[in-house]
Amino acid sequence: MSFDEFMAVGPGGLFKADVPVVIALPRSVQGLGREGVAARLADMTVTLFTEPGDKNHPGRWETRDIKLREFFADERHLTSPDTWHRVVSNIRNSPADVNAVIGFDAEKFFGYNNTLYAANLWISHCGVFTKNHFDEFENFNIALEGRKRFIIAPPGSREYYPRSVLRGFGDKSQVFDLDNVDLARYPRLAPKLAQRRDFVLEPGHMLYLPLGWWHQAESLDEMNINVNFWLKSKKILRRPHVLGVALYTYAYRRVKGVYSYKPTEVNA
Repeated sequence: MSFDEFMAVGPGGLFKADVPVVIALPRSVQGLGREGVAARLADMTVTLFTEPGDKNHPGRWETRDIKLREFFADERHLTSPDTWHRVVSNIRNSPADVNAVIGFDAEKFFGYNNTLYAANLWISHCGVFTKNHFDEFENFNIALEGRKRFIIAPPGSREYYPRSVLRGFGDKSQVFDLDNVDLARYPRLAPKLAQRRDFVLEPGHMLYLPLGWWHQAESLDEMNINVNFWLKSKKILRRPHVLGVALYTYAYRRVKGVYSYKPTEVNA
């Protein structure tokens, strides 16, 4: 989809269609890469996620807060083949930084500066893998540097063999990797696999990922920088499994102190 076509229908039109779309941003849009992000946001606090470099690792990422300049300065965060590192920060509360990083005024398109919305800056190295899961928000993901491979599959619940809600994993599947599915063990997933979409998101493109659609992502290049916007939608009322998991997960994260993507004080 061209950017003009996106502007004609707006986010609401895509929410209604409920189909993943890749949108080509105008050539005039110049977002920031590693050097620009590092220079502008060096003193920003980010959350570093660390996990063994194993697609079948069943546990959670370990997290701790660091300054963004510390992430860029430590080569282990960028090159370790046995451990995955990525950082994230919700920079929603600093629209000037959001606009500078992505290269256009996102507020007028997404209205993201509301409670529970997010404008997340993600940075990862080659090989970092996000296991199969769904989001309770409508998702627009912009690639600024590096490529990411996405596999996306339609909404569903039992078909994906969800993990334990009580342990805060209700938005995640027992099938971590849709590239490697044991259909003898997970037979209900076969019809959904037949509808999967597999593509690479490249710089200058923006992915619309509908609420409740299952997806996984893998960073393909040495440095991968993305900004994604999470937006609320009434569509969640039509997907009770997503709504139930979202409410429970929110409470679980508050009680357990699990990272919940709170807005960052950029200049703190």
